[in-house]
Amino acid sequence: MCSEINRHKNGTEWRNFYGRFKGKSLSPAQSEALLTQYEKYSLENISWDENPQRKKIKLSEIFREKSVWLEIGFGGGEHLIHQAKLNPDIGFIGCEPYQNGVAKLMGKLSANPCQNIKLYDGDVRNIFDVLAKNSISKVFLLYPDPWPKKRHHRRRFVTQEFLAPLYETMKPGSILRIATDIEDYVRQALQEVPRAGFQWLAKDASDWRTPWQDWVSTRYEIKALKEERTPHYLTFIA
Repeated sequence: MCSEINRHKNGTEWRNFYGRFKGKSLSPAQSEALLTQYEKYSLENISWDENPQRKKIKLSEIFREKSVWLEIGFGGGEHLIHQAKLNPDIGFIGCEPYQNGVAKLMGKLSANPCQNIKLYDGDVRNIFDVLAKNSISKVFLLYPDPWPKKRHHRRRFVTQEFLAPLYETMKPGSILRIATDIEDYVRQALQEVPRAGFQWLAKDASDWRTPWQDWVSTRYEIKALKEERTPHYLTFIA
């Protein structure tokens, strides 16, 4: 995902968004899950139009948990639910603008509710706008859109447009995990993420070749392995 700031004729700001909001038509069950389930999990009043003053939200009023983790682009939600169930004392924010992915997660949450999850179905920078500094304890960026064409590399998440505000929201010493099967994405991540203030924690090749101990494979990773692409697991500290 990526975007650019422009202005409406009346002077108000808006952002171009590079990525998909919708895919194929939802099934009746998915549409029903979105209608009946999403509101109870939604983070409210953080969108560009609803919160024009970018008032900071108080995570302590949203989550009873002391720590909050963020997953950027949760896809079908496999990893998000896995982590939320594994860590019931942690609050989770999941951001995913792709409606079909949100619908898949809603189906999972209908059958297996998680009280420590909140969701946002828009541009993650809207979340950065309203989070206080040093408020997030861990971030997951798992198999992000690779934007493979060179002229589109500026649209990748691992650019300063995204990384700088992300770093501001993270607590000192917090962890950023990036998983990708695209070698050039790894190259760009290792260049840009440290520029934003993070430190790569790898000591040897096993640190990026071996999945994290609490890892659960996602459908994107399964596809990558089937197509004989090598997953990379990058760990950074803020």
